[in-house]
Amino acid sequence: MNHAIRVHEYGGPEKLVWEEVPRPHPKPGEALVRQAAIGLNYIDVYFRTGLYKAPSMPVTIGMEGAGTVEAVGDGVTDIAVGDRVAYAGALGAYAEARAVPAEKLVKIPEGIDFTQAAAMMLQGMTAQFLIKRTYPVKAGDTILVHAAAGGVGSILVQWAKHLGATVLGVVSTQEKAALIKSLGADHAILTSENIPARVKEITSGAMLPVVYDSVGKDTFLTSLDCLRPLGLMISFGNASGPVTTDLGVLAAKGSLYVTRPTLNTYTAKREDLVASAADLFAVVKSGAVKIAINQKVPLKDAAQAHIALESRKTTGSTVLLP
Repeated sequence: MNHAIRVHEYGGPEKLVWEEVPRPHPKPGEALVRQAAIGLNYIDVYFRTGLYKAPSMPVTIGMEGAGTVEAVGDGVTDIAVGDRVAYAGALGAYAEARAVPAEKLVKIPEGIDFTQAAAMMLQGMTAQFLIKRTYPVKAGDTILVHAAAGGVGSILVQWAKHLGATVLGVVSTQEKAALIKSLGADHAILTSENIPARVKEITSGAMLPVVYDSVGKDTFLTSLDCLRPLGLMISFGNASGPVTTDLGVLAAKGSLYVTRPTLNTYTAKREDLVASAADLFAVVKSGAVKIAINQKVPLKDAAQAHIALESRKTTGSTVLLP
């Protein structure tokens, strides 16, 4: 017997339907994974609401998980039955068992359990490419992270501090401010404050070389106002809605750069995926970055997890347990 959460029509959390589905058989190039834990991410909301369109309906949403390989299809050589594996960027995670393209799977090293792996793959590898490749953070940099108490944000804060940066984190409450300070953030800025003014004060007017923004529409212009001339705005999420703006604004605010990167692009090559995951596993095993799994929810109750995520009641990572 196999169950999954499927979406038959776009809409609110009530559109997440727990139902029995056939046990998949791996096709050539695929592996059948019996899942032990599944990661919750804001991209799941986008697929549920229709902001991101599914290839077909009904759709099993979810992008990351971890479990044990139960079978492999023809042509699979890197992954074997019995391997502990994790993945990100493969739609269809909200299921007890699922077939995954083997090229998306990485082996989980000793010292990392299933819940950690499921909670860190998408968010952690996103953080990895953001601070190692999109803008390589170096010692002495001062950076700003929006939604700093969230899944990607909390990893960015810790990893950037490990690299020697001064980290400014934006959060919505005093409780979240205390949380990110405990993770190493040098300054916690509340969303109710004048964020560019605080950045100007903290940097003595120098402003920032880079801003990491997963919020989208509501914070885009604010983020631009935090940058120094030729600074880089990294918009990697749409929690408040998609960004629409006149490119002339970039010229007016100092010949700024903007990018909208995705994990799938940065890990499209197998060697890049393996290297990103290895870097992530190493920094977590070292203790420099801790994966805070602050919410565990039964998979069948995924709607409750979506409600909590969208209302900003979650911190760190949430995992769904089959």
